[in-house]
Amino acid sequence: MNAIFQELVFDPELIRRFDVNGPRYTSYPTADRFTEAFDAEAYRRWLGQRATGARRPLSLYVHIPFCNTICYYCACNKIITKDHGRSAKYLKYLDKELALQSGCLTGDHDVVQLHWGGGTPTFLSHDEMRQLMASIRRHFRLLPDGEYSIEVDPRKVDEATVALLGELGFNRMSLGVQDFDDAVQRAVNRVQTIEETETVLRAARANGFTSISVDLIYGLPKQNAISFNRTLEEVLRLSPDRLSIYNYAHLPSLFKPQRRIAEAELPSADAKLHILQLAIRRLTEAGYVYIGMDHFAKPDDELAVAQRQSRLHRNFQGYSTHAECDMMSFGISSISKVGPTYAQNVKTLDEYYDCLDADKLPVYRGIELTPDDLLRRAIIQDLMCHFELSTEALEVAHLIDFQRYFAAEIADLREMEKGGLLTLEEKWIRVQPRGRMLVRVIAMVFDRYLRAARQQARYSKVI
Repeated sequence: MNAIFQELVFDPELIRRFDVNGPRYTSYPTADRFTEAFDAEAYRRWLGQRATGARRPLSLYVHIPFCNTICYYCACNKIITKDHGRSAKYLKYLDKELALQSGCLTGDHDVVQLHWGGGTPTFLSHDEMRQLMASIRRHFRLLPDGEYSIEVDPRKVDEATVALLGELGFNRMSLGVQDFDDAVQRAVNRVQTIEETETVLRAARANGFTSISVDLIYGLPKQNAISFNRTLEEVLRLSPDRLSIYNYAHLPSLFKPQRRIAEAELPSADAKLHILQLAIRRLTEAGYVYIGMDHFAKPDDELAVAQRQSRLHRNFQGYSTHAECDMMSFGISSISKVGPTYAQNVKTLDEYYDCLDADKLPVYRGIELTPDDLLRRAIIQDLMCHFELSTEALEVAHLIDFQRYFAAEIADLREMEKGGLLTLEEKWIRVQPRGRMLVRVIAMVFDRYLRAARQQARYSKVI
């Protein structure tokens, strides 16, 4: 195995030097580059064209926007309510969208990957979950060996709910934890006991879930290295298959709930680095492999195996083992990826219902990628997933002279090479162990839109 997959060097000075605002590259071009010139009709055409040529397998994403309570740190598109009349109505319209989108397809409707995200998908009642899965199965065929995942709030789920999820076909679960410290939980309005979390995790194992992930956040109010170390101890005792440790981005001007967080209670930049350094040390000592960005996995987990075999991919749900899927997405604000296109749905319930009442796909913007976009997307994918890039393979696949095409980018990379982030070889670009935490910064060099605009303030810090 390449040594680059075995090592991760945390270099605080290097991080301070190169840490800038930047996108997470769940897509390229990023969603802020989508335009309304790409509309529902354009998306419909691309769905219809899937039948021609070599067809990619299908991945489905369903956005459930409802939550019982507000978490102050949240930047998701969500609706706070306890009224299941609202979710019942939403499910009826989801069924209509499933029918409309699937009706645009020709050929098979075979699905290898499904994800329910939110919001809180487990806001739905048992009957509503059954109803939604029945709608999906009416319009698509979920293959027996597929990857079917759901985001779970352990505060709202009991053993019976986990058993139902297994019965419905889910085999992967992501558990929101963020932090187990009482003071931190109260500061972000998400009080959740270790016992609640452990009950759900053990029930998932008992019901045949093959991969369980836990989400943590560093940089929350009242957080410090000592308290976060206690959280890490509890999480390591629970021994999830995967861990995500996200950087909290405090952007109250963009996300209204964050205005309830007292800025004076946020850890300093140095304290955040200390927390992150601690987390990386504890996880790697416990045997977890650093996948990239904020993701860790056990060495035998499918993500780690896929990375070793150069099959890892990155999409709107983060890292994935299914590289070449067309993703069809449903519900408000969701983003589809079909062929060389992205298409995003409208963001509000009223707009969503109005479109579907008119028998229109609820797409309001998107983009059709140019050959240059496709080239740069391939580069960013390779860097983010594998920490190396074969310039020779790109030249063959895209019929370019890499040195000439990317002369300006290579000049920027030379500065990063001097800093120890990467090495530039004759036929390879390799991210070095101390550059892995900063792979987003390296990827940004190849972002043509950022190079043109140099407007990076809208993004969160890389670290």
